[in-house]
Amino acid sequence: MKAVTPFSDEQARNLINIRQQYEVWRDSERALAEMPYNLRIKEVSGNAYLYELTDREGNMKSLGRLDDEKQAQFDAYKSDKEEVKARIEASRTMLAERARIYRSLHLPMIDPEAGKILREADRRQLLGSHLMVVGTNAMPAYHIEAGGAIRDVPEETLDFDLAWTAEPPADEISSIWMMLKAVDRTYSVNTERQFQARNAKAYEVEILAAPSTIDGMFRKDQPRPIALPEQEWLLLGRQVDHVVIARNNAPARIVAPDPRYFALHKLWMAEKAGRNPLKRPKDEKQGMLLLDAVAEAMPHYPMDNAFVSSLPPALLPHFDRWRAQWKGEPASSW
Repeated sequence: MKAVTPFSDEQARNLINIRQQYEVWRDSERALAEMPYNLRIKEVSGNAYLYELTDREGNMKSLGRLDDEKQAQFDAYKSDKEEVKARIEASRTMLAERARIYRSLHLPMIDPEAGKILREADRRQLLGSHLMVVGTNAMPAYHIEAGGAIRDVPEETLDFDLAWTAEPPADEISSIWMMLKAVDRTYSVNTERQFQARNAKAYEVEILAAPSTIDGMFRKDQPRPIALPEQEWLLLGRQVDHVVIARNNAPARIVAPDPRYFALHKLWMAEKAGRNPLKRPKDEKQGMLLLDAVAEAMPHYPMDNAFVSSLPPALLPHFDRWRAQWKGEPASSW
């Protein structure tokens, strides 16, 4: 049986269009975020001054007495802001139309809660540079990378795993907690599992990190992960990067690990001591099916001798086990 059912031409076109329109929206949102919250002309003691509002509570700072230069700054700001807002609104309308087509074509989707987090992380320029998706929510991106639906892949659960990927020095501006609170103010850290946050809907977000990257986090940021050596494997190879639609018809960009290392990590997790026994079958199935898909439909991720020789020793037995099943030969023959 084929591991991947290829997308139709119409499905492939929609994926390309969604990506293009999403990038217009995201870049416009970033442009808006980089602008002052607002500018205002205010009269004080008979003199006009230009003020910058720094937040919605009305806090402001003076930019100086109004003159021709300050008036030109104010006029340009208002014009630029209106232009960016118009671009955002137009791209949202286009994305809504594309999303309806996307859904009708039965393309891979993700949970709306995960989508909200991914959009905000991307808007804040954290996604791909500081964070990547390392749990089951990465699977839609692997479908797209394979150019078709990967058969029988288990669906995601009500949790979301993100890995911190930025190496030291720490960037105090790159705050996960500020990002989560912007998505949903009901998020709070699980006091028993400091690497996990939950919102009022009981949706869980876990932050993971490799020893080589954990010190790249802002020291007061939260949730606070424990350094896990196996997370180093997910930093290897080349990330996948695709835009999908969530089940509420909103777009989201997924940046996920190299599918080869993700799959082998899943197979390793399936046999890890202390792993939740309810999760083991899903780990095993995901790992095997994804490696099948890589072998069949992702030649740009080769699993040749050079790849095998570069594998960490802990992953080699899992690769051999998969390869034996794929080739239908005993593992000992390799």
